[in-house]
Amino acid sequence: MAKIFVSGIAGFLGSHLAQRLIEDGHIVTGVDNLVGGYKDNVPQGIHWYEDDCSHRDIMCELMEGIDIVYHCACAGHEGLSIFSPHHITSNTFGTTISMISAAIACHVKRFVLTSSAARYGALTPPFTEDMLPKPQDPYGIAKYASDLALIELANTHGMEYSIAVPHNIIGTRQKYDDPYRNVASIFINLMLQDKSPIIYGDGLQERTFSFVSDVVDPLVKMGFLKEANGQIINIGPDNNPTTVLELAQIIKRLTGFKGKIIHIPDRPREVKRVECSADKARKLLGYEAKKDLEEGLSEMVDWIKERGVKEFEYKLPVE
Repeated sequence: MAKIFVSGIAGFLGSHLAQRLIEDGHIVTGVDNLVGGYKDNVPQGIHWYEDDCSHRDIMCELMEGIDIVYHCACAGHEGLSIFSPHHITSNTFGTTISMISAAIACHVKRFVLTSSAARYGALTPPFTEDMLPKPQDPYGIAKYASDLALIELANTHGMEYSIAVPHNIIGTRQKYDDPYRNVASIFINLMLQDKSPIIYGDGLQERTFSFVSDVVDPLVKMGFLKEANGQIINIGPDNNPTTVLELAQIIKRLTGFKGKIIHIPDRPREVKRVECSADKARKLLGYEAKKDLEEGLSEMVDWIKERGVKEFEYKLPVE
């Protein structure tokens, strides 16, 4: 049994991860500022704090006696980062530095950072962990900078670390009233309201969507396995990429939407193909993508129907 701290515990990935850790018998606490999550996402029986990861002194208090930190919280708005670079960078790189500093001061044994495939930018797919990243938007730059900072600080101060690179995670509990991220949830929320989804460009951008149920197991292992210490590991499927247009068409069928899909000009600096190799995850973590795309999207449709569709909340600044 370990004492584990999860940032973003009311968020999408953080809440699923916390639930699995509790089921495995660990003591789990966490923090969330509720910008990217919902209170009812937090699993029953978990003590958590509504606060911001940027408050380093508070994070240090909360990490006292903690063995493993999973840092899932960030402002994961890649498209918005072109237009709000200060906000996205401060709440991605800045909050990560706060968390790392607190963890080192509290003698945390291992720090697991959730990075992003945005770190690779427009390199030639499939992206492998040994490639020199070339991010091409402020969000990707902030994620890669966070990775580098963790490596240097952990090595300097003797803390174990692992860097997970999940990509395009989707599933239940994902925030769907945020207009700036989570394309599948946005499409579902709109189509269930009989509103047309918007696609940038021709919609032929390729993605390999990862279902959260397939991501949690390898992520848990990255906190415990000796072989994962000091490693950067892509987590997500590396076959059968799906275009954004194909995604919209599947969701249109599942929701029964009869309207049109609207196309607008390309999003600035958008990477056209995001495909990561999962060879390392298979070798070290026994990773396997089990959930079929349509099956998972159907679960998301049912979850949003049950929870209730929402109007978008335009809370974040556009600088």
